[in-house]
Amino acid sequence: MYAQHHVRALSFIKHARQLGFAAGEVRSIMQGDGPEKAVCSQVREIAAHHLAQVRAKMSDLAEIERQLASTIEQCSGDAVSDCAVIEMIEERPDTDDRSARAAGRRRRC
Repeated sequence: MYAQHHVRALSFIKHARQLGFAAGEVRSIMQGDGPEKAVCSQVREIAAHHLAQVRAKMSDLAEIERQLASTIEQCSGDAVSDCAVIEMIEERPDTDDRSARAAGRRRRC
């Protein structure tokens, strides 16, 4: 029903999206007659840019994990009006976390 090159192209798109490549990145790779005709140096550049984005996201997620773990550790889970988790969520992103703790604004819940 489908030509082999169509099946290969669809499979390529699916795998590229599973790896997190944006639709525009996949389109750039697919320009022309499909991935088998792509210029390797251009594909490498696209992949290197994507890798840099993945690493930046991983760094951001590691910081989020650190903040959540630290805040949850401070929280007793008791029913109190001051909750460290809520306070962390409400803080502005540009607030220096260390200065907030130093000022004693961190609450235990």
